[in-house]
Amino acid sequence: MSKHRFETEVNQLLHLIIHSLYSHKEIFLRELISNASDALDRLKLLTLTDDAFKGYQFEPRIDISFDQTAGTLTLSDTGVGMDADDLVDQLGTIARSGTKSFMQKLSGDEKKDTGLIGQFGVGFYSAFMVADKIEVTSRKAGTGQTARWISDGKSEYEVCEAGRDRDGTTVVLHLNENGREYANRWSVQGIIKKYSNHIAFPIYLHYEDSRFEGEGEKRTEIREQKTEQVNEASALWKRSKKELTDEDYREFYKTITHDSDDPMLHVHTQAEGTLEYTTLFYVPHKAPFDMYYANYSPGVKLYVRRVFITDDEKELMPGYLRFVRGVIDSEDLPLNVSREILQQNRILAKIKSGSVKKLLEEFAALAGDRDAYAAFIDEYGRPLKEGLYQDYENREKLLDLVRFKSTGAEGYTSLAEYRERMQPEQKYIYYITGGNEQALRTSPLLEMYREKNIEVLIMDQDIDELVIPSVHAYKDVEFRGINRTDAAEDLKTEHDKKREREIEPLVQRIRGVLGDEVKGVKASTRLSDSPSCVVADENDPSVQMQTILKSLGQKNVPEFKPVLEINPTHPIVRKLADITDEALFEDVSRLLFEQALLIEGVQISDPARFARRLNNVMGRAL
Repeated sequence: MSKHRFETEVNQLLHLIIHSLYSHKEIFLRELISNASDALDRLKLLTLTDDAFKGYQFEPRIDISFDQTAGTLTLSDTGVGMDADDLVDQLGTIARSGTKSFMQKLSGDEKKDTGLIGQFGVGFYSAFMVADKIEVTSRKAGTGQTARWISDGKSEYEVCEAGRDRDGTTVVLHLNENGREYANRWSVQGIIKKYSNHIAFPIYLHYEDSRFEGEGEKRTEIREQKTEQVNEASALWKRSKKELTDEDYREFYKTITHDSDDPMLHVHTQAEGTLEYTTLFYVPHKAPFDMYYANYSPGVKLYVRRVFITDDEKELMPGYLRFVRGVIDSEDLPLNVSREILQQNRILAKIKSGSVKKLLEEFAALAGDRDAYAAFIDEYGRPLKEGLYQDYENREKLLDLVRFKSTGAEGYTSLAEYRERMQPEQKYIYYITGGNEQALRTSPLLEMYREKNIEVLIMDQDIDELVIPSVHAYKDVEFRGINRTDAAEDLKTEHDKKREREIEPLVQRIRGVLGDEVKGVKASTRLSDSPSCVVADENDPSVQMQTILKSLGQKNVPEFKPVLEINPTHPIVRKLADITDEALFEDVSRLLFEQALLIEGVQISDPARFARRLNNVMGRAL
């Protein structure tokens, strides 16, 4: 026998689970059954693909029994099993990142936190909510090596030799006072029906039943040991859609995702013809916690002829649909398909292509319900935009699905709706990018467009800056960012051009003050209320793009050199032309430049000098 101490993270995890989720302790059984099902899946695959397991007598089942007198609940499976090293690796340690994320995500809302347990792969430890001691006895398939793991869930565990007459794992829970209610047929059966009815392997419940025979004084109680299968043990996705109810779909979703919320929608497809496959996809009500992690967990399981193959393959869905959960079951893929083969397999590529088209069609149908689609966009609008540069084949469909905020509509608007509202002579779809919606809505750059009643899309997500330039146009109407020098060229009048010529001497004088701090100075036709603004040259990356490039680790990103635009009609600019005091002229010119930078969210290089200049100008004005 050897004693081991739990990792610090496991201790913290146990404490949190036991003390944070106490009123939802029934989910422990869901987690143990899920683990047993995984072990059966893995052994089933070995028997079909590994020569060492040819001829193996695989009899998949999960057995649950209880002893009310002893206060124990026992769950056994005939799965792949574990040896002593596996027990230490699987039950004594846990992925640090998963633990940390789990603990960060605990919200205090017990219903939400209960759903996190399975999502973060920490489900086994939930059994300590109902047990003050757990024994795990396991024999690893193909080796005959058997070991036992014992712990009270406090600080340490023991691993020792043991005996087991067949491959698989047995978990014995020594129930605590609050867990004894689960040493009961109806409690266990109810939990299985609620959470695990669609597990693909039979779950047998062993219990003692009693009946009475005879009459009067001869009436006697006869006790019998009974075994009853309590789940359907069928691949729900293979059943006809006509047979299934919305409740069936919701229950199955919760079985495979451990989510406590109902899904936002589901898509069930059974394809026949050149390729035969079945897919059942779900969109969660809330975005997965790791959706923006580089090492996110894929949400789609791959089966071949109802044999589980993998749930850890990102090739099953394009990256921008990584939030989708569900099942792909192919009749045509080989059982021994490897990760390398999956990445190049034509059959899977066609299944993937067909699945994506089906999902996008379903999203388009959902868009008919404005409120429901707004909720979808709140959760998944950003990854959907990623598809615009990841998935050229479906770009046109995605352009109809993405949504933006706008100066011309409440809430979200589509590109099709924007196009319908365009002015008769309007040539472009105008947009402004930045990191803050409120700042964008009050930007001086919008002044001319408001006056001309031209709608501008408000793009306040960093992804917009990356995607829109690569898209170029929507239905032959080009996009044009209004925070670039060339944005207003098509809207200039002859009067505007005349004013530009008149103010050219002042422009050159300001340029002389600012020198290399700017790429240029010019008269603006886009301003009405503000004296100045800064824009990016049409060939340079914007402020937002430079920030993104730096955050991605790009080196040698050039410093932002904006173009300063001044408003010829603004009183400050008019008076500036008449100033002969060069020191005052320099202060006002720099203030016009620096205030424009601040409005655009650009940090000025010397705040102290800015304050001194501002104080100097205010002092002279008083």
